[in-house]
Amino acid sequence: MNKLSLVRSELILGGQRSGKSRRAERLAQAWLAQSPAHRAVLIATGQPWDDEMRQRIARHQQDRAERVPGMTTVEEPLQLAQAITAHGNAQTLVVVDCLTLWLTNWLMPVEALEENKAADQYPQAPVAMLLEAIETCPGPLVLVGNEIGLGVIPLGREVRAFVDALGRLNQEVAQACERVTLMAAGLPLTLKGSP
Repeated sequence: MNKLSLVRSELILGGQRSGKSRRAERLAQAWLAQSPAHRAVLIATGQPWDDEMRQRIARHQQDRAERVPGMTTVEEPLQLAQAITAHGNAQTLVVVDCLTLWLTNWLMPVEALEENKAADQYPQAPVAMLLEAIETCPGPLVLVGNEIGLGVIPLGREVRAFVDALGRLNQEVAQACERVTLMAAGLPLTLKGSP
């Protein structure tokens, strides 16, 4: 494994099962190994809406506890900027996993789907607050998100709107971060900053 270097803020993008979360965990392990005073906090944005998601979350929690036993988990599906601000400090690495589910929680909440509301309203205020939290976080920050815009154009209006919104969010977060890494087949490609 290559030696991992930490920066003030890193966005890790990739497809499903590309190694995004594993890279974030390795960065947390490296941070924790640097000093006994260091802490690591994972802010999880997923919500257990169905049995499959509940099982997936439980599996992720178990795997993460085995790989990075020193990292604590905080669940926050919506108020991400506030959670970063509350947990970020000079001795704590904050990992956000993941931005895609966070955006989904804003654009496609169950209540809105039940009321047939449009799922294409970009959450400008929460995103602005997130960008501010990235800029002002006093400790290292790692954000994980999906790159889903590389395939065919989706057929449904709502899905197209979501792909567009996620692409916009990824661009804005990438601008705010010191390093941007694209993961493919478990391998990192540095898009911005030093590897």
